[in-house]
Amino acid sequence: MSSYCAYAAEHPLHRGYHDEEYGFPQRDDAVLFERLMLEINQAGLSWGLMLQKRDSLRSAYAGFDPMKVAWFGDRDRERLLADPGVIRNRLKVDAAITNARVVVSFYDGYESFAGWLDAHHPLDLDDWKRLFKQTFKFTGGEIVREFLTSLGYLPDAHAESCPVAARARAARAKAGLLLPRESATSVGTLAPA
Repeated sequence: MSSYCAYAAEHPLHRGYHDEEYGFPQRDDAVLFERLMLEINQAGLSWGLMLQKRDSLRSAYAGFDPMKVAWFGDRDRERLLADPGVIRNRLKVDAAITNARVVVSFYDGYESFAGWLDAHHPLDLDDWKRLFKQTFKFTGGEIVREFLTSLGYLPDAHAESCPVAARARAARAKAGLLLPRESATSVGTLAPA
């Protein structure tokens, strides 16, 4: 079992996220933006801290509505930097505002954040990393990998022995996110192309 699958099974804070969200496709832009912001804010910190602060982050960032966050200005930036319920890192706060504006820019050509992701799928991890680096702020390789894995755009969120793996794979298959080299029936392993 992957280290996160085994860890989450023993930790109630992680179990709900692991069992109901991790590796499952999402279409709602606020959910996609939230996931990206959680991954960015987690850099250098623990995922458990992000789950603990999730409600505070959601409240501070207007429900992770990209349209609202895109309009944040200096007063909002200072409010966030003074809020003990969020990660008070100027680079991460600036990335949230900048990235919200990027997501809003997708509405013209792609209709949504999900539309932008779908328009580029499937890419291999290195191509995703390059695309995110060119498009977003504060999106290093690990952030990109975890973001895409958490949403089913990349495989292997769950180990084959994880009881959630088959359900996550079925959700990925239904959303059309299985990679060409994956089989809809294989779980945790890649089938030959």
